[in-house]
Amino acid sequence: MRCHIAETICPIRGFDSLRSSTCDWPAASTSGGCGPRSSPAAQHTGHGALLPQPPPPPFRTETGKLVERFAWRQLDFAYPDAQSRQNALRTGDFIPENNLPVGIEVWGDKLFVTVPRWRQGIPATLNYIPLSTASPDSPQLIPYPDWETNREGNCNGLTTVYRIKADACDRLWVLDVGTVGYDNTTENVCPYSINVYDLHTNRRLRRYQLRPDDTNSDTFIANIAVDIGASCDDTFMYASDELGYGLVIYSWEQNTSWRVTHPFFLPDPLRGDFNIAGMNFQWWSEGVFGMALTPPQEDGFRVLLFHPLASHREFAVSTRVLRDRSLVDSNFHYFQNLGERGPNGHVTAQYMGDDGILFFNLIDQNAIGCWDGRKHYRPHNMAVVDKDDEALVFPSDVKVDRAGNLWVMSDRMPVFLLAELDYSDVNFRIFSGPVSTAIAGTPCDPSVGEFSGPPLVSRFQEDGAARYTQDLYQRQPFGTFDQPLPSYGKWTLPLSSSRSPYVAPSPRLQHPRFGAPTAVGHFTL
Repeated sequence: MRCHIAETICPIRGFDSLRSSTCDWPAASTSGGCGPRSSPAAQHTGHGALLPQPPPPPFRTETGKLVERFAWRQLDFAYPDAQSRQNALRTGDFIPENNLPVGIEVWGDKLFVTVPRWRQGIPATLNYIPLSTASPDSPQLIPYPDWETNREGNCNGLTTVYRIKADACDRLWVLDVGTVGYDNTTENVCPYSINVYDLHTNRRLRRYQLRPDDTNSDTFIANIAVDIGASCDDTFMYASDELGYGLVIYSWEQNTSWRVTHPFFLPDPLRGDFNIAGMNFQWWSEGVFGMALTPPQEDGFRVLLFHPLASHREFAVSTRVLRDRSLVDSNFHYFQNLGERGPNGHVTAQYMGDDGILFFNLIDQNAIGCWDGRKHYRPHNMAVVDKDDEALVFPSDVKVDRAGNLWVMSDRMPVFLLAELDYSDVNFRIFSGPVSTAIAGTPCDPSVGEFSGPPLVSRFQEDGAARYTQDLYQRQPFGTFDQPLPSYGKWTLPLSSSRSPYVAPSPRLQHPRFGAPTAVGHFTL
């Protein structure tokens, strides 16, 4: 991410009193006009190591739907012995305050946690916590699959990992971006590589290095989605290039990759202003970022939901299009605009399970949102399932496990990057709670009907053999159809039989004004 700070940031203890333009601390402030308060509990020993402190009490969010499972003031790692840890602290290989958790994933008894090498002193970028035995207070991270794989400078291992995915075939998909540093200090010391591990044996099944054409000089990839088709071999990985404005697609069966571009991957110039934790800053250059895959649709393919970070809008495209390499240069009309989330709708991470419920982090609101994919993508059909202005400051990742539990990590990332964390306070938390509890009584509950509000109006346009949909609000001066679409939650995606070998004409979908299309891709979320 590229940060453009609008105002002076005054980092102080706690977030309630953090100011973006003035400093009004008492005389006890140790740094004159702008600086952290002095606190005996916050004193450091050596390379940022904190003195022993009592564990914080378990935290419950405002609604109580999410319950705190783990909490850290700062991260620690499970070194083989005390001497190894002391040596790492002495040499600077481990600098506790430089470690920020970013991504999570849950598989079996393992809760994976990723830590990018944005600063010096990151011992391991891919780690896990054993759920059955870990202490809730500051559990030590165990490098996965081992220490050597995570050694900095080992380009056959892992250098920097952001978000990861455990698939239904019990494989862990890990994209190593190969970078150290952040923003203008970033160096690509190792190439981008896809690493896939067998979660039963912890052995790497494959390492694939991205082709030079898959990236560009601005490439920054922090999110992936994994799409399993008819078999475990029929698997594709999609990686969003946030600053290079593209999508990298990898086929497991073909063991090759290609790049897709589209205007929907670009940031919205009106949505580049962020206000989080009392700070105002600009991430105006942040393009395609968060992604989620729907369950398989009637045609057997999923739909990829995605959005730029500097945007409040959601887009969609059938994976039938993404999987077809012949459409790389002729895909413009195959993408669809679903609609907007509304004000303060910036999202970095999202996840949709087999039930068709989408969860996403509302980073401006210190909250987790949801949407039932059977309904129109409109604010009145969305809900905040949980929110907390202390514990959920920057909920960085969202996942749902196979048992139907929602998992959320919060890490106060903007404060870490742009100001200064108070390491006498709890900074990083992981929450969980049943999905059924999270959505109960909200528009995301499938038992709750479509809420009243501006209806979805679709206007079909012909473009040669292709057909696409543009979503419009009824208030816009385009007029409306005489009859609605066949049912809620159904959109027509523009797939042409003359361009794609997968599509056959479908007389099912007709509109009273345009009749039957030549060929369509149709999905019901």
